[in-house]
Amino acid sequence: MKVKRLSFSSDEKVHPWLSMLLDAYYIVDKGVLNSIEHEQKQGRKLACKEGCSNCCRTHKDIPVYPLELVGISWYASEKISGAEREMLKKQLKNHKGNDPCPFIVKGACMVHPVRPIACRQFNVFGIPCKEGEDPYYTRHEDLMPPVKKHVDRAFFIMLPFYGVEKKSEQIKVIDSGSMHKMARKMQDCNWTSLADKMENFDKKS
Repeated sequence: MKVKRLSFSSDEKVHPWLSMLLDAYYIVDKGVLNSIEHEQKQGRKLACKEGCSNCCRTHKDIPVYPLELVGISWYASEKISGAEREMLKKQLKNHKGNDPCPFIVKGACMVHPVRPIACRQFNVFGIPCKEGEDPYYTRHEDLMPPVKKHVDRAFFIMLPFYGVEKKSEQIKVIDSGSMHKMARKMQDCNWTSLADKMENFDKKS
């Protein structure tokens, strides 16, 4: 099994930040795949599978970084279509802080290609989660270990977006953990504004 870098060639020409984000996600995805394969060689069975959105519904503190928010906003506005788009706009408009992630429609993540690093890393081994279970608290030992080395490399790629271009400064930001201060909780974001942005895009199309 191999990981492929996502490509939106025409959009990447228009949005310079998009290549940066997709390169970062490619590195994280490679790290996640390597970690899963390592755990499987130890005899552990991956519980996560397509169609399961339990963690998306139970987690209340999913961290998301500014560049990731830009990517989600772009993808939701310009890439999602059909009935799911209308359902997503409605969920975004009605979303409240304590609600689950607003991007789950019919049990599927509508922004899966550009889902945050936190979501990409969250994998559970052993038995599938029970309804409403948050394995981070109930069985932390079944979680895939964080792929910190790959995530740090991904952050290096993202740092120029935040105006940090000197390598020495980038190393400082990563080593000090300052990057994490930029993160927000997915549930705390103003998703109504994204619904408005999607509607404005529809009017112009």
